[in-house]
Amino acid sequence: MRLMIMFDLPVDTSEQRRNYRKFRKALIDEGFLMIQYSVYVRVCVSKQSATFMERRIATLAPVDGLVQSMMVTEKQYNAMHFLAGEFKQDVRNTADRTVVL
Repeated sequence: MRLMIMFDLPVDTSEQRRNYRKFRKALIDEGFLMIQYSVYVRVCVSKQSATFMERRIATLAPVDGLVQSMMVTEKQYNAMHFLAGEFKQDVRNTADRTVVL
């Protein structure tokens, strides 16, 4: 299962820019990888762990702006189509990182 976080945060004032950097750093610290600007994804072992992580990210989200989440299965994620740009062979686009114990 993958948890995708998409956000659009204001960066007009210095406080808003600080909140943006703090939120982005928190996502990275939680194991999220950037797949596009303001779109981050993380592998979760189950729907329950994805829901837990979603609640955790909700506590870290700034008050201003928009933060959205979406849970997708590995099959759905791997069926993603690239309409423009080049496909990159790295862990963001494959299920190679997934380890089932």
